[in-house]
Amino acid sequence: MPLFRSPPVTTTSPMHHHHLVFLPTLLLVVVHFICAAASSSTSPNTEVAFLFSWLGTSPARPPDWSPASATPCRWSHVGCDAAGAAVTSITFQSVHLAVPLTAGLCAALPGLLSFIVSKANLTGGIPEDLALCRRLAVLDLSDNSLTGPVPASLGNLTASLKNLLLFDNRLSGELPASLGGLRLLESFRAGGNSDLSGPIPDSFSKLSSLVVLGLAETKISGPLRPSLGALKSLQTLFLDNTMLSGSIPPELAQCSNLIGVYLYQNALSGPIPPELGALPRLQYLLLWGNALTGHIPESFGNLTSLVALDLSINSISGSIPAALGRLAELQELRLTGNNLTGTIPVQLANATAIMRLQLDANEISGLIPPELGRSLPNLQVLYAWQNRLEGAIPATLVSMASLQGLDLSYNHLTGFIPPGLFLLRNLTRLMLMSNELSGVIPPEIGKAASLVRLRLSGNHITGVIPAAVGGMNSIVFLDLASNRLTGPVPAELGNCSQLQMLDLRNNTITGALPESLAGVHDLQKLDVSHNQFVGVVPKSFGKLAALSRLVLANNALSGSIPAALGRCHALELLDLSDNRLSGGIPDELCGLSGLGIALNLSHNNLTGAIPARISELSRLSVLDLSYNAFAGSLEPLARMDNLVTLNVSRNNFSGHLPDTKLFRQLPASSLAGNPGLCTKGGDVCFAVDADGRPITHRVHGLKLAVALPVTATVAIVLGMMGILLRAREVGGKVGGSDSEAGVVELGWPWQFMPFQKVSLSVDQVVRSLVDANIIGKGVSGVVYRVSLISGETVAVKKLWPAATCNNAGRDSFTAEVRTLGSIRHRNIVRFLGCCCNRSTRERLLMYDYMANGSLGAVLHKRQDHGGGAVQLEWDVRYQIVLDSAQGLAYLHHGCSPPIVHRDIKANNILIGLDFKAYIADFGLAKLVHNGADFSRSSYSIAGSCGYIAPEYGHLLKITEKSDVYSYGVVMLEVLTGKHPIDPTIPDGLHVVDWVRQHKGGAGVLDPALQGQSKTEVEEMLWVMGVAMLCVNAIPDQRPAMKDVVAMLGIFRSSTRSTPSSTSGSRTLSAQ
Repeated sequence: MPLFRSPPVTTTSPMHHHHLVFLPTLLLVVVHFICAAASSSTSPNTEVAFLFSWLGTSPARPPDWSPASATPCRWSHVGCDAAGAAVTSITFQSVHLAVPLTAGLCAALPGLLSFIVSKANLTGGIPEDLALCRRLAVLDLSDNSLTGPVPASLGNLTASLKNLLLFDNRLSGELPASLGGLRLLESFRAGGNSDLSGPIPDSFSKLSSLVVLGLAETKISGPLRPSLGALKSLQTLFLDNTMLSGSIPPELAQCSNLIGVYLYQNALSGPIPPELGALPRLQYLLLWGNALTGHIPESFGNLTSLVALDLSINSISGSIPAALGRLAELQELRLTGNNLTGTIPVQLANATAIMRLQLDANEISGLIPPELGRSLPNLQVLYAWQNRLEGAIPATLVSMASLQGLDLSYNHLTGFIPPGLFLLRNLTRLMLMSNELSGVIPPEIGKAASLVRLRLSGNHITGVIPAAVGGMNSIVFLDLASNRLTGPVPAELGNCSQLQMLDLRNNTITGALPESLAGVHDLQKLDVSHNQFVGVVPKSFGKLAALSRLVLANNALSGSIPAALGRCHALELLDLSDNRLSGGIPDELCGLSGLGIALNLSHNNLTGAIPARISELSRLSVLDLSYNAFAGSLEPLARMDNLVTLNVSRNNFSGHLPDTKLFRQLPASSLAGNPGLCTKGGDVCFAVDADGRPITHRVHGLKLAVALPVTATVAIVLGMMGILLRAREVGGKVGGSDSEAGVVELGWPWQFMPFQKVSLSVDQVVRSLVDANIIGKGVSGVVYRVSLISGETVAVKKLWPAATCNNAGRDSFTAEVRTLGSIRHRNIVRFLGCCCNRSTRERLLMYDYMANGSLGAVLHKRQDHGGGAVQLEWDVRYQIVLDSAQGLAYLHHGCSPPIVHRDIKANNILIGLDFKAYIADFGLAKLVHNGADFSRSSYSIAGSCGYIAPEYGHLLKITEKSDVYSYGVVMLEVLTGKHPIDPTIPDGLHVVDWVRQHKGGAGVLDPALQGQSKTEVEEMLWVMGVAMLCVNAIPDQRPAMKDVVAMLGIFRSSTRSTPSSTSGSRTLSAQ
């Protein structure tokens, strides 16, 4: 769901003194200076010597840093006191230093007040002797690659340190309790260190000056301590995306200066403390994605400064307090996915600043208050779908001039659609599906020039589709399905030039299919099934080059199948069933290489033989030719290896059956009703050779001849295996197998299901699942690095416990992993196999191990590689972007049914030793059947913070286009070098909004990419343009992944051949 952006955090750097001496380090520095003085009477300034030595090996050492300088006070990045006698500040931001932070800094620079080295690829640990900087007020080491613990010695800077910024590194361990002694500390931010763990130290309650506490996106765990209430100066609390549990302590309300509380995506439970309603300055309260219960406190009506309240995806019950109407500053109220009941309080109309009101997926009943329309002029989004609302849509809603999105679907609304809704100039989405609305479609629909998405399906709307519909210049998705519409489709619909999806199914529409639709060049999906259309299928439909799904089933269409449909090369599904079509199957249809989902020609009057070229449909999964008058042999189907479902019943086919796995598994009903077709059991009906004998006779004879001599050997081997397996308590060594292999019993209680040739000992794998081998944790389980006896290394994911590992539960799990095991693509991490323990219910998934880790680690953590810090050049980044696009495109377009990943992010794209990219982590993957809204009733978070598509916040629905959005965010991450939600982006903007604000210009590119050639910059801007298409707020306007792959490939080819071309990048960026 879209996240509220946190306000920018400011830091201060006053100067204070503190006495602390680390004697061993100081002695070393003193000895160094004495030796230097003894060796030369003209030795350089000691500050010069130290600083030059520190950056001596850095690839980005400033050119004006000279060891011959008398003082560093004129150097860039260095600040000195007024007298120019001592260094007081060092500042490097977004400079690729790629060096460790060495000991001795404070001994060499005793006057240091501010040390800011952020996003500089610092490596190694934080030196303990930083506490020697007795006047240090600001220490900013954020966004580097620092490892190890937070030094406890920093807690000794009690008289000076005000800002301690360590976020976005690779720090680990627990936070030292000594930090609680930093009585002047105003800002402590250590979020984004995924291995920081343990509880929040109780000593933090002594940080009386603390204004900002940031520990988001860590493994900080345990309860929120009541002692935090002692932090009277605290204004911002960032504790989202951690492992906090327990209840929210009422004592938090004692932090009377709180402005922002960010506790979303944790495991917090229990009721929301009513005491929080006494925070007079609170502006942001984000508690979504927890397990909170109870009611929304009435006291929240006292939060007069509140701007955003998000309690979505919890288990909150009761009614919406009327007192929330007193919140004059409230702009966003999100209560999605709870158990709220009662009615929408009329008093909400008094909160006149509201811009976004989300009440969807609850149990709210009653009428929609008309007062909302009269009193909320700033409302942009109103989502109340999937509730129990009734009555009419208030006519007053037409007064909401700012309204952009209105979704009242899945309720019990009655009456007419207010015509004035179509006159709202800013309205882009109108969703009224699955209600009991009646009346006609108002002619005002033609004035809805801004409307992009209109869905009215599942109602009782009558009358004709008005000709005025052609005035919707921006419409992309028009859904009028499952109503009671009559009459013809107006030719004016062809004027909707932006239309991509048209759904008119399940009505009683008559007349011919309009030829004008052939002019809608972007049309991708056309479904007019279950109507009363007559006439022929227009030949002009062959001009629809973008058409991917054409469904004309259950009408009264006649004539032949137009050969011109063979020009619809994007077609993936063609359903012409249940009509009156005649003639044969045009050869041209066999050239539709992308036709991968289904070809359904059943229940027509088609004749002739199956074209020999039909085997060119190599990706086709479903073929239904039943209930026609086809004749001849079925042999042309023998080479259609990808077919999953085939029905040729009730025709005039004759002869033998092709000897393929599919035909041997076909049920008799799929062949029935062909009098001349051999359908007897056994081998006698399979294809015969020139002598009239079934070809399988020879094959089976050969198999028998080979099998007899080895039978005894196999028996002996099996006997020995049985002895060995019984001798092991768990596990055994399993040899190679293919994707057709079944479950291999490894002795009680383990089962192993291999999908690749792999030699492993399961008991060795199990013994390797120890904390020292953990390389990652996620929502689906823990990942371990396991070294096999063979010398290979694999990644083993131990899933969180399942409810069962046998019978029905095991069957479901087995079916899913078989699907994953069947995936073969060069840019998808190989799935080697899985194990299931019947006793403990443990489940293990085994993958290829990627030594370079994830894209996120390479981009942001600057992992060491080959002795030096990883620096991704543009060519490498481009290849990673293209590789991952190809892998995701295969999941969407090469698998049947398509697979939606559901959690595309930089950390789920792994990098091989050759820097090729591989899509990984199918822990959240779901099989998506055509048209299935599988997540409509699921309130679990799908995706990761910053990557989640915006529509998920109001639809809770994941589709392929959700993956496309997430992939677009990854592209921007590669181009800008910034996290999706990055503290360095001004005003707390998401990277998408930030890039959009800068209009996709070169100014947002990662500084590490500066200095590239003109051609490379053009490529970067082109890729950025493609990325911005992917992150379009409207799902249906995002490109398909196969189109993304094409766009990435085409432009590189053109730029490398014509380096001066820039028109492509300008065009895409403008969109």
